[in-house]
Order: sequence, then structure tokens, then C-alpha cells
Amino acid sequence: MLEFNEGAGGRQTFFVEVILPLSIPKTYTYRVPHTLNESLAIGKRVIVQFGKSRIYTAIILKITEEPPLLYEAKYIIEVLDDEAIVNARQLQVWQWIAEYYMCYIGEVMQAALPAALKLASETRIILLQEAGYDKSLLNDKEFLIIEALELQPELKISDIANLLGQKTVFPLLKGLFEKGVIHISEEISDRYKPRKKAYILLNPLYLEAENRKALFQVLERAPKQLDALLAYIKLSKDGREVLKSVLLEESGCGASALKTLLDKEIFVQEDKVVSRLTTGEQEADNTYELSDPQKKAFTEIEKQFASRDVVLLHGITSSGKTQLYIKLIEEAVLKGRQVLYLLPEIALTAQMIERLRRYFGSKIGIYHSRFSDNERAEVWNKVLKNEYDIVLGARSSVFLPFSNLGLIIVDEEHEASYKQFDPAPRYHARDTAIYLARVHKAKVLLGSATPSLESYYNVQTDKYGLAELVERFGASKLPQIEVVSITDETNKKTIQSNFTSVLLAEIKLALENKEQVILFQNRRGYTPILLCRTCGYLPKCINCDVSLTYHKSSGKLHCHYCGYKQETIARCPACGSTHIEQKGFGTEKIEEDLQFIIPEARIARMDLDTTRSKNSFQKLIADFEDAKIDVLVGTQMVAKGLDFGNVTVIGIISADSMLNYPDFRAYERSFQMLSQVAGRAGRRDKIGKVIIQTYNPSHRVIEQVIKNDFEGLFNREVAERKTFLYPPLYRLIRLDIKHKDPMLLSDIAYRLSIDLKSTLGKRVLGPEEPMVSRIRNYYIKTIYIKVERNGISIAKVKNFLADVLSAMETNKLNKGAFVQVDVDPY
Repeated sequence: MLEFNEGAGGRQTFFVEVILPLSIPKTYTYRVPHTLNESLAIGKRVIVQFGKSRIYTAIILKITEEPPLLYEAKYIIEVLDDEAIVNARQLQVWQWIAEYYMCYIGEVMQAALPAALKLASETRIILLQEAGYDKSLLNDKEFLIIEALELQPELKISDIANLLGQKTVFPLLKGLFEKGVIHISEEISDRYKPRKKAYILLNPLYLEAENRKALFQVLERAPKQLDALLAYIKLSKDGREVLKSVLLEESGCGASALKTLLDKEIFVQEDKVVSRLTTGEQEADNTYELSDPQKKAFTEIEKQFASRDVVLLHGITSSGKTQLYIKLIEEAVLKGRQVLYLLPEIALTAQMIERLRRYFGSKIGIYHSRFSDNERAEVWNKVLKNEYDIVLGARSSVFLPFSNLGLIIVDEEHEASYKQFDPAPRYHARDTAIYLARVHKAKVLLGSATPSLESYYNVQTDKYGLAELVERFGASKLPQIEVVSITDETNKKTIQSNFTSVLLAEIKLALENKEQVILFQNRRGYTPILLCRTCGYLPKCINCDVSLTYHKSSGKLHCHYCGYKQETIARCPACGSTHIEQKGFGTEKIEEDLQFIIPEARIARMDLDTTRSKNSFQKLIADFEDAKIDVLVGTQMVAKGLDFGNVTVIGIISADSMLNYPDFRAYERSFQMLSQVAGRAGRRDKIGKVIIQTYNPSHRVIEQVIKNDFEGLFNREVAERKTFLYPPLYRLIRLDIKHKDPMLLSDIAYRLSIDLKSTLGKRVLGPEEPMVSRIRNYYIKTIYIKVERNGISIAKVKNFLADVLSAMETNKLNKGAFVQVDVDPY
């Protein structure tokens, strides 16, 4: 809070510099009504008018007595919060993100705050039909809002303002939101019921020896019921609950005997919500006894933390990195510090949460983009109030209002999912987490079986510490990897559809042994290309410069860039031929072909098309864990750290699509993807088998995967990148210049490159057309800036670039064009 001094007039006039959730270069200053002086604090939300009529929620960045020089300050309308919802450390991180990633701080605010905390005049409000509340406790205006929402399903905030005849209704909506009466329209509906398990408890009355003795005498004439009681006593400890299914299996008493005991109130049943991802194998692993290699790695991590803030844990797949994370979290929590545990994929948060709760109770929060806006706001407020010791989440978790952060764990740190591509800010969660830790004076542990070259290079240059785990945990062994030549099998005519005879034999053997299979193909859809064999016509997106992908499930051609769909073609619209061929294959076709070859197999598909809804990912994994699925066909989603105990066969349908991708990271990404997918096999006491299908069995990356030779990959890649001036030895900035007119775009991009080259010289490459040169009717030209890590200030380069882009925007010749800046484009 501010300390106020009486001025000559008895009152002081304050001005607040605020962050608006908009893509504008500067913050904006407003005048504060005297009645709100004592409500001011940095980090609080205020309601302001910006432009002619739009109302926004803004964040106070600075409080001053100096009015703006160039414009007359409008008054703020209202202060929303009793306490600040954004703390000073967060604001420091926001400003770093805006500066480092060359975006506006308003864009950072837009990404950071849950939608429920940044309501604007166009936000839609919906009544929670299932909410239980007493209308008599509502004031007159709240009652009017609820009455209107009962008549109309949803209303804009501006509609509610007109209804009440007042400029701002935010405090009223804030009150209704906190009472759980309303929610906002962006919320994802949850149609997926949580899994519940039934637990059996002995009525506390029979815990006393005398009463229990009498109970045994009563049940002597009911042997099945007595069996149930004896089994309960054997399984329970100190009167704790026992899983109903386990009790039935152990006692063999039958459901009717157990029901009778429940009806007599000898037993009590409790239904509890449990994770859909908990398995017997996971529970067995949770003995929390570190192996000798784990103890050695843990000691090394603590030793490295003494002198370094960031340590890389390089542990092969299934080496037990998670047990080390739990031990480190335990130590941080004992010291009274908060922990952030970052995971690259939303489903992994659900898979880890039950395991962590076994050790740390309910002091764990989960945070990711699939949560509804109300849920995200609730987690935000709990972190703000220090109600969580541990937060488990995807990349957006770095924005939460931590006040006492002591440790950040970035699991699978190599994953491209940590990078935000669109919209701005185009931040990388791993790098942002490292800066966040610096602000909090916390430690960072980066974990991966296949580290990014950047992180491993930082180890080699002594910037990060290193700890290694080179043995799998327990009895599990590294899988056997077999490479199969697609060319040879095609020539021998032993290939069926896209499955070699070797892969099919292994799938059938696994199914006979009641084991499970994962098939990996890094392309979704049924077939990527439909092609007229007569004239070569190729259906293309009307908005983007890409061919359309055929999806059999919808029967339509889809654009994976803008979402455009059209009906599939049976006849060529160019020449009228009916000879339409399908080229290539995606996960949907793999699923269909395998179902035809092995009709008895239960097959499911995991890709973007099947996991769009809030809990679809978790349901797929739960069904796979419960052995309701025999074969899981998936894209890269199946490679991201998931732990399946009964998977013994992994099939990589085509390794070539990744290896031949035109990108300087293609070999690094291919090694990571192939190694991670292979690591899903044989994670318990069964030895797994990985079948890699390829046209090029002798490719060096495939040989490095077979040998698990990360060092060899790293040394070769770094040598090549040094020659061609790529990260990690050079910094990279990508500029995408966009315009609806391709001729004007060429001129604009050329002028921009000349301006940049005037100072940066050969560090500037382009402009060139990217692989996809038109998206959503905007044509694209790309310029790369390569900056050496030594001898030049990257901050000065960014300042120069910002000046050039600012000058470009003011030039009328560039009207209609805009530039997207991507710093460290991963």
C-alpha cells in the first residue's frame, strides 16, 4: 500500500501507468480519482476505458504523481482487487519476456493472465445452471443480471452494462464469479466423468475388541460374509479403507455377501475420485528406495547446485528420473520453498499428479491450457495465497504468481512443445523458467534422455552442471532395436500395406502374449495427398499454399494450417478423370489398415484429431493402461514421457519423413523422437522390441539411435553447425514478413533486408520464401539474422532491429505489411 502525504490542497493526485492486454508498444497512464487513492497498489487490476468506448482490465505497473506530457490522462473507473494479483517478481519476468522475445508487454499479459481475470467489454458471461445459490442473498443488481441470464443463455459484458445503465459492472461480475454463479464463454465443457473407485471401511463401532468378537459370533453362520471380514482385516492397516475390487478378489465372497454387509452397516462404502492413470506397476515403483545409480546422481545434483543454478540430468529412458525429482521436491518443500514442475504435454500432468500426491498430499496444483478459465483463475488465486507447495503444469505455468519459488524442474527439456509459436509472446518455457528461477534465487533441474543441443552445449562450456543416469531402474532393460528395409521388403513383396513382415510378426506375437503395441507415424490424417494420375492435379487450400490432407473420419479434405475443409474429390475438377490416387499415409490410414490385417485387435488412435476435447487424452491413456486397447497408433504425442508397463513392441512406420525434413534441427529432432518412442518399450521386467521401418537402414542417425550414442550425435551436429553458423554456437532471429499482395511483399521484404544488412552485413540471410509461403491468404517472406555469441551484444542487435522495424511501420510504402519476430525459433 502507498503512504500518503497531505498536499497543499489536502489531497494528492496520483497517476497510474498500466499494462493493457493489447498489442501496443507502450504502457498507458491514467489519472486516479481521489476516492480511490488508498486502494492503489502495484499489481492490482483496474478498470479503464481505452479508445472511444472499449473497457479493459489493466494491471498497475507504476504509481506516480507525474501526469503524462503528451496527452490528457483519463480517470480509471475502478480498482478491482483488495490485494495485488500480480507480484513484483512476475512483472520483472513479464518485462524480460517482452524485451528478450521482442514483443509487447501487453501481449505477455494477455498470455499470462487467465481470461477470467482480464474481462473486457466483449467477454461473454454464462450462468452456471448447476450452481447452488440462494437468490435472497443477491443484491438488486446481481439479481437483475441472473434474471437476464436465465432468459438468455449468454450475455456480453457490454450488454449487462446497458441493462444496468452503468459504465462498469466488473465488481458485480467479480462477486458473482467468486460465488460460483457465472462462468465465461471460453470455458471448455467437461463431458468426461472423473473415474471413481469404491473403498470399503469397517464401521468404527467394530474397531473395539468386544464388539468385533461379538461380530465374529454373529457371522459364524454366514461363511461368505465372514470371509469378507477376515480378508478386510488382513488387507487393512489400523482400520484404513480397502479397495472394493481388491477385497472381493482376496476374499472370494461374491458381490451379494459384500452388499449384505453394507446393508447391515458392518461395512461402509466410500466412492473416491482417483486418477485414471494410476496402475499397479506405478504403485509398486513408489517404494521410494533409490537405487545406487540414482543415489550417485542425486549426490551429484546437490553438489552441482552448490556452485551452479542450473543442472542437466541426462538419464536414459526408464532410468528413474522421476524418483530423483520427487526427492528434490521433498527437500525443497521441507525448506518451505515452492516447486514448479514443468511437463511438455498436458496428459503427462495427469499421469504424474497421483504419484506426487502419494508423497505430498493435497498441496499440489495443476495448471494448463485445457483447464477452463474459471479453473485456471482458481489455481492462480491459490498460488497467490501460497496454498500450493508444488505446481505441476505445461509451459503457461511459468506465469503463475509464485512468491517463494525454490526449485524448477523442467522434465523432457528438449521438447519443442515448450516453445510458443503463435501468437506472441513466442517464448520458450525452459529458458523463461531459468530466468524466473534467477529472479527467485531458485535452482533449475533440466531432465531428459535426449537433451537439446543447447543445454548439452551449456554443460560442455561449463555454464550448466551435469548429472547422469546410465542404467534403467530395477529389472527393466533397454529395448532391442531392429531396422527393417522397406525397399527390400517391397522388392520381395513381403510388405502388407505399410507394414513389413517383421513388424507384423512382432505385433501378432505381442497380442498372443497379451502384451501391448505402440505404432508411431508422425503425420495425422488418412492420406496427405490426393493426386490426379492423368493430369497431376493436386487439391490445395484456398487460403494457404499447402495441399489438403484427406481425413476419412470426416470424409473431407482438411488444411492443417488454417482449418479450411472441403468435400473430397472422386473426379478431377481439372481434366475430369476418375483416376484419383492416394499418396502417403497418416495415423488414420495406419489404424484402418491394421484393423483390416488383424481384425481381432483393439486399436485406438492418439493424435490431434482424437484428443481435442478436455479429457480425451487422459481417457485414451487410461483405456490403454487398463488393457482395453491392444494397439495404440499415434503421432509424437506417444513419445513424450508416458509410462506404459505392458508395452513390449514399438513400431516406427516410417523414419524417413523426419530424417529428410528440410531443417537444420532435423537430425537432432529425429534422434530425440526415435529414442523417446523406443524408450516406451520394456519399461518393467519384459524386454521390449523396437522395429524401425526405413528406406535408408544405414543412415547415421538410425545407427546412433541403435547404439544410444548421444555423444556421437552431439559432436557431429555441433561441428556442422559451427561450419554453417547455427545454434547453439550462434543465436538466431527469424522475421516473417507478411502481406496479401505477393508483389508488394517482395519489395517490402527486399527493402527491409537492405536496411538490416547496412549494419549487420552477412549476418542477415534472405529474404526467401519459407516452405509454406502463404497462410490464411497472407504471403510470407522470411529473413534470418545469425548472431555470434561472442564479440557482439545481442541486446544492441535487438535494439537496432526494433528501430528498423519501427521505421518500417511508419513508411507508407509498407502499408498492409506486418512482421512477426521469433527470437530463438526452435
